[in-house]
Amino acid sequence: MKYAGAVLGMALFAITIASVLRSLVVPAGTVTRISRIVDRIVLAMYHFVIRSAKSYDKKNAVLASQPAAVLFVTLGVWATSFLAASSLLLWPVTQTFGNAIREAGASLVTLGFVSTDRPWATAVDFLTGFTGMIVVALQIAYLPTLYNAYNRRETEVTLLVGRAGRPAWGPEVLRRASIGTVRDELPIIYLAWERWAAEVAETHISYPSLLRFRSPAVATSWIISLLAVLDAAALHLALSPSDAPMQARLCVQMGFRAMRQIAGSLKIPFNPDPLPSDPISISLLEFNEVVESLRDSGFSIEREGEEAYRHFAGWRVNYEELAYRLAYEIDAVPAPWSGTRRWKNVVVNFPTIVNRTPENPNG
Repeated sequence: MKYAGAVLGMALFAITIASVLRSLVVPAGTVTRISRIVDRIVLAMYHFVIRSAKSYDKKNAVLASQPAAVLFVTLGVWATSFLAASSLLLWPVTQTFGNAIREAGASLVTLGFVSTDRPWATAVDFLTGFTGMIVVALQIAYLPTLYNAYNRRETEVTLLVGRAGRPAWGPEVLRRASIGTVRDELPIIYLAWERWAAEVAETHISYPSLLRFRSPAVATSWIISLLAVLDAAALHLALSPSDAPMQARLCVQMGFRAMRQIAGSLKIPFNPDPLPSDPISISLLEFNEVVESLRDSGFSIEREGEEAYRHFAGWRVNYEELAYRLAYEIDAVPAPWSGTRRWKNVVVNFPTIVNRTPENPNG
């Protein structure tokens, strides 16, 4: 029985060390089984806590600590797994399993107040103590990398607030660019977000916990901001093709590729090759209302009606499903054209920016 337990301990130790290395060292591009289970458990606990909150502000305030909880629980699961594995390995050379747990725990936290004077026990004690120190050191080194990637991500998200509103919305990007007569800035925005999407894809599949990190401002979200920029580029290409820069096309392509990479790492199913004629959630009526609003703001319109809508749908079908799934998965801020969330009857009150001038003080 004891020797069978030792074999089980070896297997458990190998599985746990593989999870640690894939999570903290190797950019594997997929979420490990242990990390996925921990994430699901913590997510269920948080949703249980916030189920009675009726406003998004209160839900967001609680969910802000979710990534830290995931990291803490994951570290606890790793420590418990190493403790169990070491205890099973020590069991054959200790009198009882309780003594094995006590010695393994003392070695794991490098206290070493219990030891068995046997070669096998000494080897296991050294291995356990070394493993405990390495895991803590890797976790400490992991956090600065995580927060640096988070800060780089949020810089562009914050900069977009003045250009896309809060929460961000694609048509608002074009409307504000037209009102402010800064349409020459649109190619710069598309280029910046093409590069941003590439970096986010790389960092978020290497460090999946970044997906749960929420923006500092309550009404912003990285996935909603990306969706807004992609919608702005798709609208630009659909409504004013001769004026749309090449950066708009490249931004859309990089955007949905980034979403596909992130969704693939999370095992989220999606259609890898949708047809341009596939339906989207935005109706022709909603689209036409946006077109009229853009026309009123001074945006140049070359295509109209069903023709423009077909072109817009042909672009949006590449990323709509992915964006909606990711927004649902991370409980992103509710925003126009961003799909549904887990909650019903949640109050979302965010002030809108009014373009006030001396000639029109009320906007």
